Amino acid sequence: MSFQNMNLIEFNAELASKAPVPGGGGASALVGAVGTALGGMVASLTIGKKKFIPVEEELKALQSRCLAIQADLLALIDKDAEGFAPLAAAYSLPSDTEEQKAHKEAVLEVEGVKACEIPLQIMEKCCEAIEAIAIFAEKGSKLAVSDAGVGALFCKAALEGASLNVFINTKGLKDREKAHELNKRANDMITTYSSKADSIYQAVAASLKTED
Repeated sequence: MSFQNMNLIEFNAELASKAPVPGGGGASALVGAVGTALGGMVASLTIGKKKFIPVEEELKALQSRCLAIQADLLALIDKDAEGFAPLAAAYSLPSDTEEQKAHKEAVLEVEGVKACEIPLQIMEKCCEAIEAIAIFAEKGSKLAVSDAGVGALFCKAALEGASLNVFINTKGLKDREKAHELNKRANDMITTYSSKADSIYQAVAASLKTED
């Protein structure tokens, strides 16, 4: 089953069901793709206007990059589901004997590490999108600046949402050094890009608000 090819009604219904996938990771990837698309919308509404000729090539390049990020994030919806399946199966392994317990723990350790990789990739794509949206907000058409602000918020939500899928998996790892390494990758992205997304939103909001 390809979740990225579902319509919105089908995807939301599946998300609300008791099925283990899609979950927070896949939802974060989708939200990140939507946020990235909003950044691309600003470019689409800017490119071709005489006033913006000096920045047109830069925005065209970023627009192309955002299209690639969108495609990557949509593909990661399915990859996240595929990556979680072996971990979910590992939780169902028998643990009646000491040998079975040891085997189950070993499998959970391996699959727990693997299950962090796709959420981290989702986070990385959201960081790239936030970088692009910062430029769209600064240099794009002011008629679409609110879309840049919404895009930044969505990508921040996706970034932080995906991080929770990392943290829930690292929490159960026996190898605390590996857990720390994975957590650091996630936390470093949050530290840099959540605040960057906040700055974009605040700048956009300040440009739109008027005194009552």
